[in-house]
Amino acid sequence: MKLSVSTWNINSVRLRIDQVRRFLQEQRPDILCLQETKCPDDKFPLKELQACGYPFVVHMGQKGYNGVAILSRYPFSQTSIMEMCGRADARHITVTLTQAKAASGLVIHNFYVPAGGDIPDPELNEKFRHKLQFMEELRGWGGRAKPTATPAILVGDLNVAPLEHDVWSHKQLLDVVSHTPIETAALEELRQEGGWADAMRHIRPEPEKIYSWWSYRSPDWAAANKGRRLDHIWLSQNLAGTIRSVEVTRETRGWERPSDHAPVTAVLEL
Repeated sequence: MKLSVSTWNINSVRLRIDQVRRFLQEQRPDILCLQETKCPDDKFPLKELQACGYPFVVHMGQKGYNGVAILSRYPFSQTSIMEMCGRADARHITVTLTQAKAASGLVIHNFYVPAGGDIPDPELNEKFRHKLQFMEELRGWGGRAKPTATPAILVGDLNVAPLEHDVWSHKQLLDVVSHTPIETAALEELRQEGGWADAMRHIRPEPEKIYSWWSYRSPDWAAANKGRRLDHIWLSQNLAGTIRSVEVTRETRGWERPSDHAPVTAVLEL
């Protein structure tokens, strides 16, 4: 069976509900993981999203910031949430699929890693210190993605562009939060020690430049194309051979009132 999984930092699910519906109608992924829903649980647009053909939804949110959700065509039997750094920040949610043929038992982790502010110094910037602590806790968790473990997918806005060609200018962004050496090393250590395969780079290796985020500050984001690959899909090693495609739906960045992130979708052959 083919399984398509999308991840998208939507930057307010209520503000951009029309964009989410349009993406679901046009792309029809089996599973959509959202980050930065910025929505308390009692305000989440559950019925509107279920009406798009996704009856199985789990979400965790808070007013004004953070928030994660998973929409699925397939039922899931288990859900769990991790609180990182001693904070109930609505940055993680997990489901285990059931009744999905070859995908039954597959675990999907959805993460929203802290952005880290503007100053890449943990002594001067508490937000950056929090980001590094969050990533260190993730490294300790690891995800149990070893070859003999349960098949798993980790997706989300990880807020790090780890490789040279994941940013528009490696040299100019070395001291910019999201591409500093301390962040890129931390993310790669997390990925490698956890046994995760970077789905995008598994089939589209460097030096191809790939971006999923373009700043709102750019007056003409498309022409400038000064992007970063902040949104990721990782696979446990026992799924690495199933990857068939990974694409960024770049055109969503040009929709009316867009998120600054574009969806990333992986298609697996299970």
